[in-house]
Amino acid sequence: MMEWSLLFFFNSILLGVGLAMDAFSVSLANGLSEPAMKSKKMCGIAGVFAFFQALMPMIGWVCVHTILQYLKLFEKCIPWIALVLLLYIGGKMLIEGMKKQEQDEERTKVGLTALLIQGIATSIDALSVGFTIAEYGFMMALVCALIIAVVTFFISMAGLIIGKKFGTRLSNSASILGGVILIIIGLEIFITGVF
Repeated sequence: MMEWSLLFFFNSILLGVGLAMDAFSVSLANGLSEPAMKSKKMCGIAGVFAFFQALMPMIGWVCVHTILQYLKLFEKCIPWIALVLLLYIGGKMLIEGMKKQEQDEERTKVGLTALLIQGIATSIDALSVGFTIAEYGFMMALVCALIIAVVTFFISMAGLIIGKKFGTRLSNSASILGGVILIIIGLEIFITGVF
């Protein structure tokens, strides 16, 4: 059983940084596609990513302590699910960016459905973190998940800010670039997960 220590907090922060990289890249793409995004929406997007990054390891932890054998089978599907979700969102952004007619701002904005799909797709690999924190007690697992959420929130905000800054400069091609980034992330999750 893992003990409360400075090492526990350090490991949790590092875990958060590692898991938040996909959320950072997607936030960057979101900022690129919507350079006029308001601060409230940015906090909402970062909050959704943080929520899913905290939820998935806890689901993994609960599964390890209840239905481990079923999750082991599901673990092989994780890269495929992330690939399909990110290819869908990335492809949609790419197609919308390529359509030059009726290029109104509403079409490139990140909607709630797209955001939820992004949140799940970028955090689904965090399910496997439930295996790595399986030795933690419930409170330690929860604190670890909350640390991951906080780290993800700030990293996602950084991605959104950087994306917005460059999105203003790239305007027309920002949606295309954002779509390409999401497709690359999906392929990266798939390749590292399968091979």
